[in-house]
Amino acid sequence: MQILRAADHRRMPWKNGGGETVEVAVWPPGAGLFDFDWRVSMATVAFDGPFSIFPGIDRTLSILSGSGMILKIDGKEPALLAQDSPPFAFSADIGVTARLVAGPITDLNVMTRRHAFAHKVVRLHIEQSWSGSLPAAVSLVLCHEGKAAFELAEESGMIHTGDVLMIEAHNREALTLAGAATCYLISIMEADD
Repeated sequence: MQILRAADHRRMPWKNGGGETVEVAVWPPGAGLFDFDWRVSMATVAFDGPFSIFPGIDRTLSILSGSGMILKIDGKEPALLAQDSPPFAFSADIGVTARLVAGPITDLNVMTRRHAFAHKVVRLHIEQSWSGSLPAAVSLVLCHEGKAAFELAEESGMIHTGDVLMIEAHNREALTLAGAATCYLISIMEADD
């Protein structure tokens, strides 16, 4: 178990040069935009325009702040993403264009290399406490707003806004979160799980 503090997240330019991403975690460690197996990041989108293409990658977007955006995905109806929308999964290797609803947004972006890994993203609104099992090989809890105390097996601690709790090899034990926070639970599974 490891806490990735907000102040330590790595900042890097977008693949298409149109903005900046705050990289939260990547596998393998130190991997770049072309050779990661999975990646969790946050980005501010300030202008309408196309998304970067990532061949062989599946991605899920969640809106963290702002009024939202409309995604036009090749061959599909436009999708409106807002802060209260569920995390939105789509293929990163097809054409996608974003149109902002009313000003800049910040999003949470989770990407996995298809046929090697898969992922799931769930938003948790914690008012007092939440408990659940962790079935994935790697689980990450991003504290988006507020703060939450965590307990897993015999380990405990606290995460604050922007921090990420990364849990590996946890033998499917139950995680408990307590406090007042909005968090995102990100599960990274091997593709055959």
